[in-house]
Amino acid sequence: MSGANVPPGMSGASVARWREALPAAFGPSPRQRAARLAGGAAFLAWLAWAFWLFDITPARLWNGLSGLFTIIRLMIPPSPGELWGDILKGLAESVAMAFLGTVLAATFAVPLGFLGARNIVTTTLLRFSLRRVFDGMRGVDQLIWALAFVRAVGLGPLAGVLALFVSDLATLSKLYAEAIENAERRQAEGVTAAGASRLLAVRFGILPQVLPVMLAQALYFFESNTRSASILGVVGAGGIGLQIAERIKVRHWDEVAFIILLMVVTVAVIDWLGGKLRRRLIGERPRA
Repeated sequence: MSGANVPPGMSGASVARWREALPAAFGPSPRQRAARLAGGAAFLAWLAWAFWLFDITPARLWNGLSGLFTIIRLMIPPSPGELWGDILKGLAESVAMAFLGTVLAATFAVPLGFLGARNIVTTTLLRFSLRRVFDGMRGVDQLIWALAFVRAVGLGPLAGVLALFVSDLATLSKLYAEAIENAERRQAEGVTAAGASRLLAVRFGILPQVLPVMLAQALYFFESNTRSASILGVVGAGGIGLQIAERIKVRHWDEVAFIILLMVVTVAVIDWLGGKLRRRLIGERPRA
């Protein structure tokens, strides 16, 4: 180190001692820099291999974007078409599917969430087995569940409701279990100290803490399922997705754009109503 780089009042020997004691404070070592360069080179090589594997070329991307811009031009202006009644019916069916699937999943997820929480169920084998079941159910996508239930119960919204119910049940159970595990223990201990049973301690000491979180997550899943229900119709599980698939096949892109706008408005209205319901049931923080 030259004298120009030495801070005032500190000798070169002092800097050398500090460098030996705290080498990380003086920047990466040559070995660390070499490792970073090797990691960056490996990432670029992997990225180039992925582009080659999936045949991602500039010409293909340009042709795809050109086709996308053509579709967007055909979508303007949006039009409901002659069968706008079927569109509204399909949209109402999607909302009903999302609502019923979410309500069923949230209802059954509450007891399963308590069974999966380590501060409620102390039996490790039972809790571990139940959490692994949640993981396995979450590993199957909603479309796969929809295809399975279409084969089991036939075409229609029932298959969509069951697909949303099974898919959301595992996810909500896991989220509820994590919320229960993070609940404050003192409230439950206070209820127990007053002479209440363990069940009453859970009911009055833990459930009031996690209920707002459960409600907020259920409302979010209802909004998300409204979008998911529109896709499930493509595989025959009912809803607006069937209307979208039929119009894409005949290239009625103006009607597809109209359906997409309806879906955006519907999700926005559900989000607004969900926010009002959440504030009414949970309460709103007072402003400072």
